[in-house]
Amino acid sequence: MLNWTEIRIAALGNERRKDLLPKVKLPALPRALTQFCRKVEDPTVSNLELANIIETDVSLTCELLKHVNSAQFGLRTKVASAQQALGLLGLRNTKLLLLTAGTKLAVATRECKLINVNNFWNANLERAIFAREVALLLKADADLAFAGGMLQDFVLPLLTNECSDTYLKYLADPAAFPRGLAEFELQELQWNHAQVGANLMFDWGFPDDLILATLFHHRGLELLCDKQFRKTALAAVAVSSLIPDAIRQNPTGLNQLMKLEQIWPALKLGEIAVRVESLFAELSSGAAYDFSLRHQYERHLKKIAQATNPPVAQVSRPIA
Repeated sequence: MLNWTEIRIAALGNERRKDLLPKVKLPALPRALTQFCRKVEDPTVSNLELANIIETDVSLTCELLKHVNSAQFGLRTKVASAQQALGLLGLRNTKLLLLTAGTKLAVATRECKLINVNNFWNANLERAIFAREVALLLKADADLAFAGGMLQDFVLPLLTNECSDTYLKYLADPAAFPRGLAEFELQELQWNHAQVGANLMFDWGFPDDLILATLFHHRGLELLCDKQFRKTALAAVAVSSLIPDAIRQNPTGLNQLMKLEQIWPALKLGEIAVRVESLFAELSSGAAYDFSLRHQYERHLKKIAQATNPPVAQVSRPIA
């Protein structure tokens, strides 16, 4: 079993990097979430006490109930209270879910100059659901994969606001930077959003495995081939990062996924994309997302078919 704390210390250190973005105004997590995270470490605390803390925040409660009542759990009877949700999910998975929801709420309170916030969180949700599907194929922690998929880019709205002139260079022409956004950030800023996000999560006291999922997410297929991580949720999150988004963080991501499908028969992208789209519609309360993996996958297949079998030119019949 992997020692996540040792791996996190080796990769990130054991204290927050103060040299990373000293000017960024960091958001605060919801008060109910910080109280929950403190109390959940107390072995004597009851589920009722924890549920009462959650229910002081309507948004956190709604996110918890929406998630636990989604089709992926297949419940016959809907869960109606935070205490019921806690009993079903367990303490660790409830904490992961609340950390995800609370981080989104904290970041969403900031205005964003360069990123369409709705599209941004839609992309994160799609990646989270996809990461969960991949984790199930790997027989890894599906709940950790969902949380990691949702949070892998959470800090980008803050960074693009604070360093808008730099990010505009990338957003104006992502194709000019074939190695993607993370490499561009290292080149221009000497850090990337994965490092900043992981440091912020460390500062907030997030679990080490979730911190590492954010730190390593941009490594893509490299992590899936790594002997240490290939059977973990971290690999599933890294694979999910290849899904194209409006920012075009990884210009070759879809091609990489389709090549992976060829060598990994269990990864049936078309079927997974349909399942992801269905769960996305449920968890997003029917929000429209035209940039979905299913649309892009099918469009890409159509282009390949057209290139392989170009249409026969129509020849006009001569007038008799």
